[in-house]
Amino acid sequence: MDEGSPGGDGRESCAPLRLAIVAGSTIAFAPLPPRGSVVLGREEGCDVRIDDRSVSRRHAALHVGPPLRVEDLGSANGTFVGEQQLPAVTARTHRLRRLSRESAEIVVGERFNLGATTVVVGRAPVGPAVEPDRGHAPEDVVVRAPAMVALYEQAARAARSPISVLILGETGVGKEVLARTLHARSPRASGPYVELHCAALPPSLLEGELFGHEKSAFTGASQARPGLIESADGGTLFLDEIGELPLAFQVKLLRVLEDRKVLRLGGRTPRRVDLRFVAATNRDLEAEIARGAFRQDLYFRLNGISLVVPPLRERRDEIAPLARKFLEEACRHLDQRGAPRISPDALGVLEAYSWPGNVRELRNVIERAAVLCAGESVLP
Repeated sequence: MDEGSPGGDGRESCAPLRLAIVAGSTIAFAPLPPRGSVVLGREEGCDVRIDDRSVSRRHAALHVGPPLRVEDLGSANGTFVGEQQLPAVTARTHRLRRLSRESAEIVVGERFNLGATTVVVGRAPVGPAVEPDRGHAPEDVVVRAPAMVALYEQAARAARSPISVLILGETGVGKEVLARTLHARSPRASGPYVELHCAALPPSLLEGELFGHEKSAFTGASQARPGLIESADGGTLFLDEIGELPLAFQVKLLRVLEDRKVLRLGGRTPRRVDLRFVAATNRDLEAEIARGAFRQDLYFRLNGISLVVPPLRERRDEIAPLARKFLEEACRHLDQRGAPRISPDALGVLEAYSWPGNVRELRNVIERAAVLCAGESVLP
């Protein structure tokens, strides 16, 4: 689909461009400017840095138009532009033309290669044009396995009460999706849904982010700002990876859970808050308590009810529908006209794999397949 082509609901064709970069077994995304040129290469000074030894230090330039043009900058291993044709037979063929200090015009959704790295120009996902996130659970959540059906039934019952919920499960199983479902099915669904990844911020920033601060509380605090706890008033606060929260902040969080009041940094008067706490972790918190890394009293406060999300290897009925869903989403974001089908052999491989990274790993594999697939079927 070219830049002027309509797509989706009209918003997606106007979505900002981005690069999908497949290097080895990893896929990464990089935003593109509306116009201008970006240099792709291995050295630090490049606009888009690619950590692949087959990519030259300054390998190629992408000129964002219209039209879109990729230009080789004298790379050692070459820049290859894919050309897809539909011959008389049904299968599509894929040919590569090497560029050498020249440029070629490409369209959105077309792939090109820098050495062994594959790059596709696509569009960033566009969400609905709504007000700030209210945490509505996705309508297309895949729930097929009996264990997941039972889990979501239990979650629906828990959602109706104000009790705190602790979600347990391995990395990548879908704990955040379940947290959003709890909020969406609760009496607080019309209130805010606020997330904090407890491992994402250093301790020096975590306190201000969580509790907020008053004006002049510290150097640079030119105005007062509420923290995430206050921002979730009337709704739900989701604390992801709660096991990573430093002990010093566990005490302060416990006080909020017990008193339902929050004191901003530099403040003197606590502010009353009304919110529901949902926390998640991939750690064994009882083991963390035993070694002194997590407070037992905070654990009891958070663990009003615990929900355990099973790993993907225990819900193989969901692998095929999840893979198809992720493939359709990836192709839509890459502006590809239609998603290829996943061959029975490829599905067999997916269903036989143990998926240590769970749903997150499956999504990454499927996104990579969407970028690399040159035919009408995804093959093993």
